Amino acid sequence: MAQKGSLLSVREDVRVLDATLRDGGLVNSFNFSDEFVKELYEANVKAGVDYMEFGYRASKELFDESKFGKWKFATDEDIRAIVGDNDTDLKISIMADVGRCDFRNDIKDRSESPVDLIRVACYIHQIPGAIEMIKYCKEKGYEVSCNIMAISKLQESDIAQALEMVCQAGPDCIYIVDSYGSLYPEQISRITEFYQNVTDKYGVALGIHAHNNQQLAFANTIEALKHGVSYLDATMSSMGRGAGNCAMELLLGFLKNPKYSFIPVLKFIETQIPKVKAEGSVWGYDVPYLLTGIMNQHPSAAIECVANKNTNYREFYEGLLDKD
Repeated sequence: MAQKGSLLSVREDVRVLDATLRDGGLVNSFNFSDEFVKELYEANVKAGVDYMEFGYRASKELFDESKFGKWKFATDEDIRAIVGDNDTDLKISIMADVGRCDFRNDIKDRSESPVDLIRVACYIHQIPGAIEMIKYCKEKGYEVSCNIMAISKLQESDIAQALEMVCQAGPDCIYIVDSYGSLYPEQISRITEFYQNVTDKYGVALGIHAHNNQQLAFANTIEALKHGVSYLDATMSSMGRGAGNCAMELLLGFLKNPKYSFIPVLKFIETQIPKVKAEGSVWGYDVPYLLTGIMNQHPSAAIECVANKNTNYREFYEGLLDKD
């Protein structure tokens, strides 16, 4: 598979997306202060980041508002209170999960919203629902991407069929999603080529969203980049569910495009991340996450293990073996 670009070249097709509020929100139930969100927005603008994801557009009928911060629902009004008219080059994104949102009521015309990109997330059995949402959001005037989750558990034939169906719905981008942090760079290389065999036919861009269970989120991200993936997800200080994601400071430190600067990111991490950790938020590499990554399992058991400060790793591993 041919390499696209080099360590010294600039790829004009590359887009960096900050997913701190959305994936990081899974760590603290989206209870971010307005100061944190405003500082994050300003840091992304100064750093030249292309997109900032403001959380989920979840249904208030399905989820109890009292149990979550407002970025679980990421209303247009709450986003606008942070960004105003967003007279910047930074685009605004939200994620909408198939089956967990009321998109026909909660997603208005693009002309009425501060949001630019809607990221539709689904599992393989929800592809028809994802297609319906993609078409709806495109008709409303939005950029749209599709995140097919947990692909490390799927048959290639099923992924190929899903990609064909989704591409025909007309998204701007489809994401390679390593939900369990179980994939290795060599696999990412093959998966990228596999996806491109479909997406290139339809002119659909590729993105990657990586998790850090085996400390490979950054490595997998730049491996995908090397082989032609354009949209790159990252979070500040790797903040995200369980082991976290590709660290923004690593990614911007790697990219050679002079439009990006990681100095504002470093300043944000210095001033804001310690406050979130002091409030009790915990994320990042730990042995239980390594084990669920190796076993290609959802990190929910590892999250519970870490929360309970359980360091009986052998027993935990044996429990994972029993699940297979």
